[in-house]
Amino acid sequence: MPVDAAVYDLKGLNCPLPVLKARKRLAAMLPGDLLWLETTDPLAVIDIPAFCAENGHRLVETQTQSGGHRFLVERGA
Repeated sequence: MPVDAAVYDLKGLNCPLPVLKARKRLAAMLPGDLLWLETTDPLAVIDIPAFCAENGHRLVETQTQSGGHRFLVERGA
């Protein structure tokens, strides 16, 4: 895990909250900053990649973990 990537715990939240909270958190970051999103919502594997594609962010990595997923997102311009 990159040292400079913050972790945003979105576990226990269901659609659309993980995407809405990720949008707000990423908006406060600088382009190129990295953020891990940790989720338990099964729809996040669809929602987070779609959110990144629609908003110009780069999905760097997706990992499956116990009870959910984590996504490494690079803030777009």
